[in-house]
Parts: sequence; C-alpha cells; structure tokens
Amino acid sequence: MAGTFHRRSRDVRRLFRTVIVLALLVLAAAAATGWWWVRQPLRLPGDAASVDLSIEPGTLPRAVAQAVRDAGVDVDPRLLYAWFRLSGQGQRFKAGSYELDRGITPLRLLEKLARGEESMRAVTLVEGWNWRQVRQALAQADQLRHDTAGMSDADIMTRLGRAGEVPEGRFFPDTYNYSRGSSDLKLLQRAMRAMDRRLADAWAQRSPRSVLKTPEEALILASIVEKETGNPADRTRVACVFQNRLRIGMPLQTDPTVIYGLGDRFDGNLHKRDLLADSPYNTYLRPGLPPTPISMPGKASLLAAVQPADGNFLYFVAKGDGSSQFSASLDEHNRAVNKYVRGQ
Repeated sequence: MAGTFHRRSRDVRRLFRTVIVLALLVLAAAAATGWWWVRQPLRLPGDAASVDLSIEPGTLPRAVAQAVRDAGVDVDPRLLYAWFRLSGQGQRFKAGSYELDRGITPLRLLEKLARGEESMRAVTLVEGWNWRQVRQALAQADQLRHDTAGMSDADIMTRLGRAGEVPEGRFFPDTYNYSRGSSDLKLLQRAMRAMDRRLADAWAQRSPRSVLKTPEEALILASIVEKETGNPADRTRVACVFQNRLRIGMPLQTDPTVIYGLGDRFDGNLHKRDLLADSPYNTYLRPGLPPTPISMPGKASLLAAVQPADGNFLYFVAKGDGSSQFSASLDEHNRAVNKYVRGQ
C-alpha cells in the first residue's frame, strides 16, 4: 500500500506541475497576445485621418474607455478599460481635448492621456493691432469656441471682470495656444492678464525723466509708439519726442491717433480735412494724450514709453528706410522734411 501511495503522490505532483506549466504557458500566451494588441493600430471610422476625444475633469478610466469608443474608434471599451487598469496609469489621465490620429495604438493612447498631450491650436495677436483686428482674429481661429459672438465690447469687458473699461490696448500681443473647444473669453482673459503683468513691470522701471503720471498714460503712449515706428532703435526717441511735447504742452500731432479716430472712414490716405476735423483722437487739435490706447503695444514699446531717450527732440520724420530723423527745432525739422520727404 505504501508503494501505491507513493505512486499516487508522484502522479499528483506530476499533474500539479503539468497544470502549473500549462497555466504559465496560458499566461505567457495571454501576455504575448496582450503585448501584441497594445501595439496594434486602433481602427478609426471610414477614411477619417483622426477623431476628436474630449475628456472632462473627473472622468474615470472606464468612462474614458467608453468615450474612446463613442468618438468612433473601433475598440471594445471593456478591453481598453482592462488595459488602462493593468497599466496602472488610468488614474493619471488628464482632462482635455485630444486628437487621435490614424495609426494610434492602445499603448500610444495611454501615453497621450497620461501625459496630457492635448491637441492644441494657436492664435497670434500681433503688436500694433487694434481691438477690431483682435476680434476678427478670434472669430477666424480654428476650433476656438466663439462665446463673444454677438456680444458688445461692453459685454465682453464685463464678462472679463472689467466693467466700464474699453478693450482697446488691454490685451498683450503674443501667440496663445489653446485646446479644441476652448472659449475665446478664456483666451482674452489670459491676454488681458499678460498685459496687466507687462504694464506693471514696465511701470516699475519708469525713468525719473518720464512725465507720465499713471500706468494708464504709459499704456496709451506705448500704443502710439507702437504705431509710429517699426524700427526698434527709434522707439525710445519717439517716446522722447512725445514726452517732451507733453512736458511743454505742445500737441502730440501724431497721425496714427487721427487715423484711429476715423475708424472705418479712413480710406488709406490722411487728408487735410481729417486733420481739421475735431475728435478726441485728433492730437493736432487737442493737447495731451488721447482718451484711450489706439493699439496693442508690445513689451519693447511699453518699456520705451516709460524709459524715453535722453534728449531735447521735438520732431521726427520718416527717412524712407524704416528709420526716422529726429530734430530739436522746427528749422532742423523742416530741413529734414525737405531732404527725406520732398527730396530737396
């Protein structure tokens, strides 16, 4: 009986080892199949080059897997959820808007969601643009949600928390990235805060020579400097001219403010009648700064406005090469005009 018992024990051990080996083989086969699957491209609908996937904050991995299926990806959400769980990365998924390109694999999808690699777009607000141009750019921005469509300027500023302020010049010119479906109001909020920071930084660095009394005046002057020259080297001297004029009570006599005041009536040429027509922006007829900025100034113009060059310049004229000739007296200025404008 002892021999029979030992034989049965050996048989049980062999069977157990066989079961273990088979189980390991099954697990290895399953692992190999799983590893193969996570590296295979997911199928997108039809001829689509990509599909959009939106993940809201707080979405659980199971719901993310279903959202991938609902976006049009041909995948079993249960299998995808199992992959998310096994990876240990499911709880790290970041909310956002994603673009799933043809050829994306479950492995790449996991990486994209865990890293928050959203599909981004960008819109550029250009130095020297006015508010009307900003609104046009936002209206044409790809995949940006146009919440401001139909809003008045006053409504927009109220929504931005600046009720009663004009929007002109309040937004910093820069390139702003945004995810699909983002609100244009949020983008404007970012641009407004950027201008607040830049203006505060510039104001903190203002020169003792400056006659400007408030950051608002600095913003207005910077917007004029931005429009008056495209030559970076001339910015501080242009600011010097205007600050010297403000100091002695001389009208600024700058064409860009008159053009701004004309709005849609400007036909591309500034006429004598335009210079004689009174408006808050006609700096030929009214002394001091205009009531609002006339454009979005960049960082260089903000700094030039508060750090004007040292000098007694009161006049400048374009030389035709992008730079300007600066003069301290009217006689010098007239000679410069004869040389560079009249060719005499």
